[in-house]
Amino acid sequence: MLEPLRQGLPPTDPSGVAGSASCALPARYEAVGGARKFTRSTLERWELGDRFDDVALVVSELVTNALRHALPGDGCQDFPDPPVRLHLMRWASRLVCAVRDPSPESPVAGEAEDSAESGRGLFLVECVSDSWGWHPSPLPLGELPQGPLFGKVVWALFRLPEKAEADL
Repeated sequence: MLEPLRQGLPPTDPSGVAGSASCALPARYEAVGGARKFTRSTLERWELGDRFDDVALVVSELVTNALRHALPGDGCQDFPDPPVRLHLMRWASRLVCAVRDPSPESPVAGEAEDSAESGRGLFLVECVSDSWGWHPSPLPLGELPQGPLFGKVVWALFRLPEKAEADL
């Protein structure tokens, strides 16, 4: 499960993976709150609860973008399978949040007007995380590995303090 998400990420040692967690998210905006709850419980289990505020902000923005911009039609609607997945991966010195969605379109960091109520999501991701990026998803949602390219993964990386390395 972790292999496809490593593509396009900063270099990591696969043997250093200390933990991973994933959840499927329905095509409803209420899924953003569920993603934050999943993030909180995962970070607490990994003893990284002190990173929750920054990581939750990034998770919220990435999931919201997936729901708003990556779903066909009018966005949130009923799908037979959850179209968005949140992945959290921990290495000794880094944490990666990755959101997979069904759109092959690249995320675009736009400039929002001062009075705009939205449009700053990727700017916030860039400010709060140590780095971020995206890559095409190597597998269609719900299909076998021999399927064609479909969708994308948008990720954000957080460097962890030295203390976290010593604890592992």
